[in-house]
Amino acid sequence: MSSSSPLLAVEGLTRRFQGLVAVDGVDVAVREGTVHGLIGPNGAGKTTCFNMISGVLPPSEGRVSLDGHPLDGLPPYRRTARGLARTFQNIRIFSEMTVLENVMTGMHARLTAGLGILWRSPAFRAEERAAKARARDLLGFVGLLAAADHRAGDLPYGDQRRLEIARALACEPRLVLLDEPAAGMNPAETHALLGLLRRLRDERGLTLLLVEHDMPLVMSLCDRLTVLNFGKRIADGTPAEVRRDPAVIAAYLGAQQAEAQTGAVPAEASGHPAEAAR
Repeated sequence: MSSSSPLLAVEGLTRRFQGLVAVDGVDVAVREGTVHGLIGPNGAGKTTCFNMISGVLPPSEGRVSLDGHPLDGLPPYRRTARGLARTFQNIRIFSEMTVLENVMTGMHARLTAGLGILWRSPAFRAEERAAKARARDLLGFVGLLAAADHRAGDLPYGDQRRLEIARALACEPRLVLLDEPAAGMNPAETHALLGLLRRLRDERGLTLLLVEHDMPLVMSLCDRLTVLNFGKRIADGTPAEVRRDPAVIAAYLGAQQAEAQTGAVPAEASGHPAEAAR
């Protein structure tokens, strides 16, 4: 991939549900090694975009490519093998499995023992040992190593969110899609999450694309933002550029209040104005 080319290129992405156009011709370019935020008011089409990028939902029109290679028509597991991982709005862990086992399930796209699992061949046992060591390394990175043998469903909410991230990392992605990773977290958990996401970018060199309603987190973490409203892209730029954009202010607060705002973007979850970052 050329240094001038985005790692993820989304071009003209469109999704129609009968007579409703949920996403309308959206373009997104995510540069390697950056954190890119996809934001907008509730119902703007953000999660629908994520579903099309990750292969959960087929687009009506448009193209998605990763590192210059088209992903169009590939199912989610094939996109995972290409280097794309994802978390969801609603936590999706295997509650009855251990924390370690949950992380190991994320390695399925990288395991090669095949039918050797049926008779526990030497190759399978060696791969299993390596997978456990890798899972423990990831749990250590996200701060959950001490809970490796605990039942995943017994973890506190914030730890379950971090477990999901560790499982996404287990497939050795180049790009991780995070769908509202701070949803439901208290301020302390959100602060810890912010530090973890920064480390993913700065220490592990990962590229992140996130949908998030916590504007202070978004503005302090993201290198670039794409803003959607009613399914259309209305702005794209640095956080400083986006928070001053009249179209963004109008989308969040309404046109009547837009002229009175100078660089404030509201917290989406509450619907009330709040300064984006301090």
